[in-house]
Amino acid sequence: MASVLAEPTLITGEALLTMSNSGPCELVQGRIVPMTPPGNDHGIVQALLIWYLQTFVIPRKLGWVTGGEAGVYTHRNPDSVRGMDVAFISYVRQPARPRGYLRAAPELIVEILSPSDRWHNVQEKIEEYFGIGVDRVWIVDPANHTVSIYRSATEFIKLKHHDIVRGEGILADFSLPLAELFDEN
Repeated sequence: MASVLAEPTLITGEALLTMSNSGPCELVQGRIVPMTPPGNDHGIVQALLIWYLQTFVIPRKLGWVTGGEAGVYTHRNPDSVRGMDVAFISYVRQPARPRGYLRAAPELIVEILSPSDRWHNVQEKIEEYFGIGVDRVWIVDPANHTVSIYRSATEFIKLKHHDIVRGEGILADFSLPLAELFDEN
């Protein structure tokens, strides 16, 4: 008698949002992928980036800044929900306060590398972000004090500790000296 292996049950982004016991995770092609808490260096850089972006965005009434692995759909049926560290989405793309996971592509997504990140996973996320229409992806590396600005999944420039990251598009007047982001005191 042959036994039949059951296919794993795929879940939706909507189901993930209501799960109380999932812990830190992302949803990739309907399957939960656990994430390791990234540590305080990551958290400090994330908080600073959110603060700098909020300080720029709010007075100009440009849109929404979100963070803390808030979540954006990068694929549907089966669903993928990626937890971005920081994101900016304009009022043009998202007029109302976002609820649940973002369905529209943010103009900017920031991923902050943590010790547990593997480069092939980061590259996969970059490709997914551009696949849904994200304009720019910043990859922040706190360990090496660099920020890589991606304009496509393959085109990027790398900025170092003494450089200035400058916004583009709707964020064109935004600038942040990386020394302010990475200084230790």
